[in-house]
Amino acid sequence: MRVVHVVAAALVDGGGRVLLAQRPPGKALAGLWEFPGGKLEPGESPEAALARELDEELGIGGCAFTPFTFVSFAYPDFHLVMLLYWCRAWTGEPVGRDGQALRWEWPAAMAALPMPPADLPLVQALIAAGA
Repeated sequence: MRVVHVVAAALVDGGGRVLLAQRPPGKALAGLWEFPGGKLEPGESPEAALARELDEELGIGGCAFTPFTFVSFAYPDFHLVMLLYWCRAWTGEPVGRDGQALRWEWPAAMAALPMPPADLPLVQALIAAGA
């Protein structure tokens, strides 16, 4: 089975809410809410990949990433390994550069949102950490 490595950020605002992005139409799992991020390119470090993805997707930079947790999840046609990083300060205002909707949510409220199955354990980790 193909293994896909991705990185994602828990962007936390001053009030403790976390930014989520909605997967756009035409992509797998369209309409579901997820942590911003994306796939690692060959030879790219996780932090470099996350900085690139946040710039491309949200137009932000300057994050000081702190590793938080990861998930390993088997979808029917591939296996996903996702690294989740904290980011509590950045430069710029997040904007959905690919037309995706964005929303700030408290971790406890995320469990009620439609999210990809691989993201659900990450939400539980955020809740347990008191994010």
